[in-house]
Amino acid sequence: MRVRTTAATAALLLAALTACGGGDDSKPAEKPSTSSPAEPTSSGDPTGGEPSSEEPSGGGEGGEGLALGSSAQTTGDGGTGVLEITPDTIVFSKTGSGEAAENGVFAVVTMKDKAMTAVAADEPAPISGGGWTWMAPDGEMIGWDSGNSSYVTMDKYNGADPVQPGAYQRRAQVFDLTPAQAKGGTLIYIDGENKAHRWKMPSTDSGPNVAEVKKQLAP
Repeated sequence: MRVRTTAATAALLLAALTACGGGDDSKPAEKPSTSSPAEPTSSGDPTGGEPSSEEPSGGGEGGEGLALGSSAQTTGDGGTGVLEITPDTIVFSKTGSGEAAENGVFAVVTMKDKAMTAVAADEPAPISGGGWTWMAPDGEMIGWDSGNSSYVTMDKYNGADPVQPGAYQRRAQVFDLTPAQAKGGTLIYIDGENKAHRWKMPSTDSGPNVAEVKKQLAP
C-alpha cells in the first residue's frame, strides 16, 4: 500500500513539472538602442558641411582699404585691358616744384602702373568720372586739382600714355590738403568699370622712394 502511494505521488509531481516547465519558449528581453539621432555640427548643418570661408576684398568698393605697397587689378579706360596699380610711396611737403601748398601740405603719392594683358591699358581721365581722389578722415573728398596741386610735377613720375603690354610706367598724384585732411586719409581710384579701389595712407612719409621723391620735388 505504501509503494502504491509513493508511485502515485511521483506521478503527480512529474505531471506538475511537465505543465510548468516543459519546453523553454521564453526569449531574452531586447536591449533598448543606445544610438542617438544625428546632432548638428558646429556649422549648424547636420550633414557635416563646412561654413563658407569667402571674405570680401579689402581693396574693392566699400572695403576698408589696402595697405601702401599693395597691388590692385583694375580695368583700363573704356573697359580695355587690365592695369595692375601699386601705390608705393607717399611724401608730405609744404612745397613742391617751387609752389607752396595753398591749404597747408601737399600729399604726393607715387605708383607703378603695369599692363597685365595683351592690349594697352590706361587710367581713365578725371573728366569721365574716373581716376584719383583723396578721402579725408572725416569723409570729405578732395580731387586731384585741389589748391596748387596741379603745379607740382616730377620728371620721373610723369607717365601719361597708355601702358603697352608687358610694360609699366611710374606715375604720381598730388593733393593739396589741410593738415587735418592729411592725417590718415584714404586714396581712392575709380577704374574703367567705375569700380572703386582703396588704399589706407600713412600720415608720415613712407615707402621705398621717399628720398627720390623729395629730390624730385625740389625747385
